[in-house]
Amino acid sequence: MSDQHVIRPVRDDEWEKAKELRIASLHDAAAPIAFLDTAALAEARPDSFWQERTAGAASGRAVRQFVAVGPDGVWNGTVTVLVEELGTTDFLDREIETTQGHVVGVFVRDGQRGTGLAEELFRAGLEWAWSLEGPALERVRLYVHERNERAQAFYRRIGFQDSGVRVPLLSDPSAMELEFVVPRP
Repeated sequence: MSDQHVIRPVRDDEWEKAKELRIASLHDAAAPIAFLDTAALAEARPDSFWQERTAGAASGRAVRQFVAVGPDGVWNGTVTVLVEELGTTDFLDREIETTQGHVVGVFVRDGQRGTGLAEELFRAGLEWAWSLEGPALERVRLYVHERNERAQAFYRRIGFQDSGVRVPLLSDPSAMELEFVVPRP
């Protein structure tokens, strides 16, 4: 089924579709343990936010968003890779100790799960990450909620390993996010 989809980076003028997919992801049943954002916050953001976010994810080195576009034109999934440069700080204000990618915003619509779309999206994201030079990325990481066992199993299956790093969830410090990493091949 996934072979009917085109996996590609977003284009800078596709903010409306990017916005719709992000809001759909935040309405998903898994959203509370999968995302740091909420549907209410996303829906309240002005169009200019979505325009800037999409344009930023369409080109350059800092971030790239990949989407799975169905034959009907519907975006059925997405993966975004942020580049964290050595010596900068991450979203938790911790120093980045190696130039790396950081996967965020992973989502596949419910009716498309289990079709291979997530694997294809990750393949595209990782190929982009490994293609970067000056400097090359040493690894790609992501964070997954300690209770999101389905996602953890998927990440392990595609080559990510639990690094042992734990960080408190920003919205609930009693819950932990696990860092999973894949080294440069």
